[in-house]
This record gives sequence, C-alpha cells and structure tokens, in this order.
Amino acid sequence: MDHSKAPVLDALREYHRIGYVPFNAPGHKQGRGVDPRVLDVVGADVFRSDVIALNGLDDRLMRRGVLAEAQQLMADAVGAEHTFFSTCGSSLSVKSAMLAVAGPHEKLLVPRHVHKSVVSGLIVSGVQPVWVRPLWDADQRMTHPPGVEEFAEAYERDPEVKGALMVTPTDYGTCGDIRAVADWCHERGIPLIVDEAWGAHLPFHDGLPPWGMDAGADVCVTSVHKMGAAVEQSSVFHLQGDRVDPAVLKAREDLLGTTSASSLVYAALDGWRRQMAEQGKQLLDGALQLVTSVRGRLGELGFTVLHDEFLGPDLADSVDPLKVVLDLDPLGISGYQAADWLREHRHVTVGLSDHRRTVAQFTHADDDETASTLIDALGALLKAAPSFEKPPTVDIPPPHEFELETAMLPRDAFFGRTEQVPLAEAAGRIAAEMITPYPPGAPGVLPGEVITEPILGYLRSGLEAGMELPDPADSSLESVRVVARG
Repeated sequence: MDHSKAPVLDALREYHRIGYVPFNAPGHKQGRGVDPRVLDVVGADVFRSDVIALNGLDDRLMRRGVLAEAQQLMADAVGAEHTFFSTCGSSLSVKSAMLAVAGPHEKLLVPRHVHKSVVSGLIVSGVQPVWVRPLWDADQRMTHPPGVEEFAEAYERDPEVKGALMVTPTDYGTCGDIRAVADWCHERGIPLIVDEAWGAHLPFHDGLPPWGMDAGADVCVTSVHKMGAAVEQSSVFHLQGDRVDPAVLKAREDLLGTTSASSLVYAALDGWRRQMAEQGKQLLDGALQLVTSVRGRLGELGFTVLHDEFLGPDLADSVDPLKVVLDLDPLGISGYQAADWLREHRHVTVGLSDHRRTVAQFTHADDDETASTLIDALGALLKAAPSFEKPPTVDIPPPHEFELETAMLPRDAFFGRTEQVPLAEAAGRIAAEMITPYPPGAPGVLPGEVITEPILGYLRSGLEAGMELPDPADSSLESVRVVARG
C-alpha cells in the first residue's frame, strides 16, 4: 500500500480548505465557543481539528472510507490482516479482544500480573480466569511474562479454556517468548491475545524485541501514545488468522467504545503510521544509539542500569533497551523518593517507580538535549541521595503469597452485596474491589480473591512507602470492601 497517504489527515485538511460550517457536534463549533482562557493554554488549533467523523471527516454514510482506509494502512504497516483504532486507550482494546475470545462463564488463561484493565474486562464480561503463574525474579523481587511451562501448568489444571492472554513487554520493558507461547496455544486450537501496550514501536526495527504479529499472536493490542507519537488514549488492536472472527472483534469494540470518537486521536494514529512506515527504521536507529550512550553515561556516574540482569532461564526472553531501568537500592533510596525529587527539584518526570527502581522511557522523540537533561538531573539526584530519609521497608512476600485463592468470579464479587470492614478484619474475607499498586497497575488483590495477612502487609507497607493505590474505596487502606456475609 502507499504509505505516503494519510487519509484522516487529508480529510481534515480538506475539511478546513472547504470551510464547512457545522450545525452538528462538537458543540464548540471549531473552537468559536471556547473560553479564550482555555485557548490561551491549549491553542485554537486543537479545537479547529476536533471534527466528528460522521458527516464531518467523512460524509453521512461514511462512503469515502476515510477511517477504513487509515486502518487498512495501519494493518499493512505492521503485518496484520485487520486493524481497529481505539480512542479509549488499550484499556478498551484489551477488553474488546477478551470479549471476542470468551464470553460469560467461559474461561481464559490469564497471567496473574496483568494490568487492571484486564481484570476490569473479567468483571465486565463474567469470564472466569484460569490464573497463570508469572516468572519470578528472585534477585529483583519482580515478575516477568510466563513461558510455555507456566501456561501448560495452568492448562492442565483447567483445559476448558477458550484462549490465552499474555502481557509483553512489561512496564519495565521485559518481554516473554511470544512465538513459543503462540505455537503452544495453536497446537491446542486456542487463540493468543497479546497485551503489547508498551510495544507500538516494535514492528519498525529488528533491533527491538519481537513484535506480536510477527511472532504468531492472533490479536495484539498496543498503545500508540505510550511508545509512539500519538496523543493520550490512542490505541490500536490488530488481528491475523482465522481463530478470532474480525466481525466479532469489531462488534465487541462497538459494544464498549464511544460513538463520538475524537478526530485528534484518529489523525495522530494516521500520521504516526505514515511516519513509521517511511522513517521508522532511521528514527529508531537514532533512538537506540542515543539510549546506548545514556546507559553508558549513567553507568559511569555510578548508577546500576538494569538490562542483562533481566535475561536468562526462567527470566525474561528479551528486553526493550528504550526502557532505562535504574536500581536505586545501592543508593539507599526508593523509586518513589527519586521520582518526587526529580519532579520537584529538576522538573524531570519519569514513568514507573517502585520501592527500589525508577524507569525513564526513551522514544524516537528524544535527542541529545533531552538525554543530557535527564543525565544532569540524575547526577544531581546522586549527590542529593545521602540526605534523603531512609525509606520505609516494603514487606514483599514470597511469590506463592501473591497467589491468592479465587473463591468467586470477579464479576460476582464486584457486583454482589458488599460491606466495608476494618483492615484488621479483612484477612480471610473475599475481596469485592481491586487494590492495585499503580504503576505498573497489576492488582495485588482482585474481586473474588480471599485476602491474606501477607498481601495486606505488602499493600499497607507499600502505601506508607509512597505506593499509589487508586482503586480501593478507602484510599487510606484503613478499611477494605469485601463480599458481605449471609
């Protein structure tokens, strides 16, 4: 296909050229009704380009096929057979994929370290998870994507599954062996969904970890706003093969998605695809060269920059080098402290931070100037670290303690009768809410699981150390929502 084309952007340019006068949504009417104080911050062009698709970018019956062509071009660019745009982020895309594979009371193989959006999908759909144990990194006290052995173990416990789901890369950039898991799934006649939210860039450079569609996944979900160059909420999900019906996948997306999609998201996705198709290899070459230099310079400063430590038997299969993961344990500070200090004192923001690590993500948008800003800020952090208070200890239990008993379907526990009990009385009760350290967003407790003392100790100590817990009704975690008795 001709990747110099950008159907959404071309339609938007034509809309501006003709000068249509809208008497349909959006109500700001090309920004004319927007408070000037808003325009002063975000600019008038944002609203000028906020055009409805139906009888806006396209005609009343969408006969020009603007969106359809843009999605076909995206599919061609990444080696998929079908692509669907989502303006509600990969949180919606992964739910659409799950609902296309399994329905209420059917079963799906799901790693226990999935993002909260997957758990939300289980709650909405009534799908029963068959939990797959992720790989445990004893040195780093963290998880990596499971391999064939872990999926096989779960399958032997409960083979009546409709499909499997895998999360790779993780927020730390660690990746699983998609090809091996996909082959194992297909030998059993089940599709593999890959939540590859952090992998939008992977199809465009062979020096990066394998891309889900190339590695045999049936459905692949990716967030272009994370590692690509699109606005927030920009996601796509891709399909290949005949194990998942494209009409069913589209119907599930229609069920969950908005009927008032933003042309700003569509335009950003369309333009990013063109950029990557035409220049992706060159742009990512530059990003990889830059991040290699950054890693070296940070190592010279004295930082522990993790990469090879993630690789090996029973660990990650590959690692995205554009995620710069710093182990701050040797400095005696937490990732929470580092992130807060960098924002307040150096005006630098980072992504994931946990009890001992912080992650700086690089993309093709970075250059020598932004890299130097980060290195200078981290150098200042290194000098300031001895003055930090000793961070509270996070009580991380052994891996088996994270495997809570599932006593009810997540949906039944979430929507059933509930009560709020003091934290001291929560152990032994069935959770009716998610409690999720965020980021990375993998729930510590799910609706339907039996709460234990070790997991409460982990969450409570994490909260005191700076962990963000956005889900529970009581954000102080002095009480917990549980399934009512009787």
